[in-house]
Amino acid sequence: MTPPIISAQHLLSLLSQPELILVDARTSPNPKGTFEQGHLENARFVDPNKGLADIKENLANGGRHPLPEVQDFCKVLGKLGITPESHVVVYDDQNGANAAARMWWMLRALGHEKVQVLEGGIQAGQKAGIPMTIVAGEVREVSSYPARSWKLGIATMEEVEKAAWDKEKLIVDVRSEERYRGDHEPIDLIAGHIPGAENIPLTENMDGRGNFLSPEKLREKYGELLGDFSNKNIIVHCGSGVSACHTLLALDYAGLGIPKLYVGSWSEWSRNEKPIGKSL
Repeated sequence: MTPPIISAQHLLSLLSQPELILVDARTSPNPKGTFEQGHLENARFVDPNKGLADIKENLANGGRHPLPEVQDFCKVLGKLGITPESHVVVYDDQNGANAAARMWWMLRALGHEKVQVLEGGIQAGQKAGIPMTIVAGEVREVSSYPARSWKLGIATMEEVEKAAWDKEKLIVDVRSEERYRGDHEPIDLIAGHIPGAENIPLTENMDGRGNFLSPEKLREKYGELLGDFSNKNIIVHCGSGVSACHTLLALDYAGLGIPKLYVGSWSEWSRNEKPIGKSL
């Protein structure tokens, strides 16, 4: 099975392979403009807000970054030239904590195995000597990706509400300690956390230098934190269902599999008059 993370040096050695598709998934107020100002050579652009989400007017319906319908995402993949045979490498500029891990998860959720996140993001690619350019990579569009459903676990708000009071279920909140405690909330309307959720900030997946901890260290860390809970009984969430994928990526990298994702996350929960937990 393809490891979920690839180093910039390894990517550099693969750039001439015809099945390789490099995707720029950086998030900004103007993702397309950011891409056009400079990106890794031969990268293709995906808009995290339009290609990787279906944002609703009412954020109480699915949160800030709901998943698109499967058929719509499959059309996006076709426009990127991605087929089941493609080797996809996705990068962002936040160590995978943003849309790169989200796209990785979405492809894996369709059953696509050969997809990886570039460790260290665009910065690592530049440092390794991958050229930057303002010219968009050539894309040969193909038909929609042949998939009909999400194959990884997805938790609904109703399932999370039941799990909050079930000692046989574990809810993991990957936001910062300050947001979890309810000290402040910089994005959503209400501060706090889902009652019963355990806080394991996604920053703990990293070594402080922009790299993931080794699979061995991640396995040891999460083996202790998650205990005997099986993946079907673990639900991971963040603020909007994007950065939670960073922890799902880390767990898969550690060889622990991929638990359920609560896509709506805090942005949906906090807008639906659900119980709010705060730490003193």
